[in-house]
Amino acid sequence: MSFINEHRERFGVEPICDTLQVAPSTYYAALSRPASARQVRDSELKVEIARVHQENFDVYGTEKVWKQLRRESVEVGRDRVGRLMAELELEGAVRGKTWRTTIPSSVGSRPADLVDRDFNATAPNRLWVADLTYVSTWVSSTRLSSPTSSVATSLVGRSRQLCVQTSPSTPWRWRSGHEARGTSRAWSITPTAASSTSPFATPNAYKTELIRKRGPWRSVEQLELATARWVEWYNQRRLHSSIGDVPPAEFETTYHRERATSVVA
Repeated sequence: MSFINEHRERFGVEPICDTLQVAPSTYYAALSRPASARQVRDSELKVEIARVHQENFDVYGTEKVWKQLRRESVEVGRDRVGRLMAELELEGAVRGKTWRTTIPSSVGSRPADLVDRDFNATAPNRLWVADLTYVSTWVSSTRLSSPTSSVATSLVGRSRQLCVQTSPSTPWRWRSGHEARGTSRAWSITPTAASSTSPFATPNAYKTELIRKRGPWRSVEQLELATARWVEWYNQRRLHSSIGDVPPAEFETTYHRERATSVVA
């Protein structure tokens, strides 16, 4: 059908059918035949799949689109989601080549390792780790500091606001070369906590899901706004396989509710 539709204007239906040894009546019958139940359902699912993919920064692959649909009580098989995503030409974010952005300093002393490289914890808010990464913009190179709970996939901070600070303890800090007197653009977010086995995956996820996919970045201001949206999604809605395919905020809420119930019992 698709082949004949594509070439019918050039060659005509009957010559193509004759070459393919298909009766023209079969072709015309197929054109007038109503869509099957499977085709109708596929069309409905494509709308839902495209919506889920778009609402999640266009980074979800087949697995997470399928799991999000199931969370929304949309009954569909994983393989069917994969087939329909292929038809829609949708795909998840794929990590590219890892770039080395820092070089160890030859300082004489370093801060003490307080946890002996053991980043496991038994509950939220017991241990916090941080990492640095770099993001290039058209006007400068920007440094990002991202504190993360070692039993959390969530990113942490103190308030939901954009601000300008010089405090070295700012949870989310960008410092760009063109800014005067050492001021730094800062953004922080209300703390949440969840469980994770990979606390250092956050910078990689940030680069893969936002920076490389949505760039290039024209200014630090544009980067700040995009990062704020991404962090809110990362904490509140993104599914994390390390905590049972739920968002960090939901995991934390469930953890504290179950803990309170056990104490009462």
